Amino acid sequence: MLRRVLLVGALMAMLVGTVIFAVVIWTGLEGVAISAHGWIALGLGVFFATGLGIGLMALVFFSARRGYDDQV
Repeated sequence: MLRRVLLVGALMAMLVGTVIFAVVIWTGLEGVAISAHGWIALGLGVFFATGLGIGLMALVFFSARRGYDDQV
């Protein structure tokens, strides 16, 4: 139980640190403007990267539950 609490705490600390780092970098770029095409590209990139990650994780779970990994 203690190991799980420490793991969750460490992961949350990394998440908070990453968000703080991203906010500092994002606010430091005051002179840079993103056009409408840039926002569309950013949104599509996030959408497809997330979709790819979800799809690959679904395949991993599907493969593990069907026993395809047992032969290896």
